Amino acid sequence: MENLRCIIADDEPIARQILEKYITEVPYLTLVASCANAFEVLEVLQEESVDILFLDINMPKLSGLSLLKSMRLQPKVIITTAYPEYAVEGFELSVTDYLLKPFSLERFLQAVAKVQQQTATKAPSPQVAPTPTTESLFVKSDKKIIKIELNDITHIEAYGNYIKVFTDSMVLTPQTLTEFLEKLPSKFLRIHKSYVINFDQLKLIDGNQIILQNDTKLPIGKSYRKAVLDRI
Repeated sequence: MENLRCIIADDEPIARQILEKYITEVPYLTLVASCANAFEVLEVLQEESVDILFLDINMPKLSGLSLLKSMRLQPKVIITTAYPEYAVEGFELSVTDYLLKPFSLERFLQAVAKVQQQTATKAPSPQVAPTPTTESLFVKSDKKIIKIELNDITHIEAYGNYIKVFTDSMVLTPQTLTEFLEKLPSKFLRIHKSYVINFDQLKLIDGNQIILQNDTKLPIGKSYRKAVLDRI
């Protein structure tokens, strides 16, 4: 089993001690650092490679959520907090899991298992390409948090301060197209100021239109045409 390198960010000494104990009891986890604030985390991440960040929300100077928003590249994040009201915002930032204090070792292991599922890759058999891991993310829609499989997305449309995410249905979620695109893998391509497509869903290009596998027709913006053709 692949070893996972961990960092703790929590201003409460007892909370750090509990997480340190849990990590040391799991043979495939390695504790890289235990930090009392977000700035210590940033310093460690400049020097060390980390797979999991166990992150408290309410910390002095810089909150856990503010830290996430400021990080361009980040490890998988498991939030550890006593405050359930931050769950929606946490999942909007694509955290892997949300642990409410106090949590058991069993619940801790369930969260770590989610990280393993997201990071696991199969070694290819001879002359056989590996099967990619299914990826997903959570979005807020009305008062619900909805899980969306990335492979199921055909396209995304800007809608003011909202976006419409299209699969076999449509989900309306409060964020901008630019913000959402930052969370997506490279197979998603912006073709217009108002549209992003899943490139795997491309069927054909007809003049200044893209036609998807489900026959949805979308315009190609003039300033995006070169990027679309370069991708092909």
